[in-house]
Amino acid sequence: MIFMKTINVLITGVGGQGTILAGKILAKCALDSGFDVKSNELHGMAQRGGSVTCHVRFGDKVFSPMIPTGEADFMLAMEELEALRYLSHMKKTGYIVMNKRNIMPSSLEKKTDAYPKDIQKKIENLDFKIKALVAHKIALECGSIKIENIVLLGVLSKQLPIKENIWHAVITTAVPPKTIDMNLAAFKCGQAI
Repeated sequence: MIFMKTINVLITGVGGQGTILAGKILAKCALDSGFDVKSNELHGMAQRGGSVTCHVRFGDKVFSPMIPTGEADFMLAMEELEALRYLSHMKKTGYIVMNKRNIMPSSLEKKTDAYPKDIQKKIENLDFKIKALVAHKIALECGSIKIENIVLLGVLSKQLPIKENIWHAVITTAVPPKTIDMNLAAFKCGQAI
């Protein structure tokens, strides 16, 4: 019998970006695909602007919800600084899906050059595989900036062993009924990238 190794996905963003919802959708998709799933949410200062992370681990048998440092296979970063902040969680062979969006932390708002420059280049220079996109622009084209998390999930979905019909079914039940069509459109746009 061949066992599937545990897949570790770290989702990171700031409060208000849908980080927790993205984690719940991914965990439910993995569960509905027949995997053992463990997940954990770290809200920190989760009000708008504060760092939020979600660990999702799935495979044949998963023993802990927390991804050990240096063991994340994938990162879905909803904001550039959050991608940089959690690089230590990534395997050297890790794959990062990053929203090219800068949300200034409240602690840096008064310092004009405090936000790091060229984050994507810094990550690439460390030899991580990265797919960077302007997800909030795509989300707006689909109907709302609030669905940038679903665009990013669409990009990430191509890397994971979860069938498209499962993604669609879970997204349909996870979002408000009046937003189903725009969320599915956002997911499809992400898959096309």
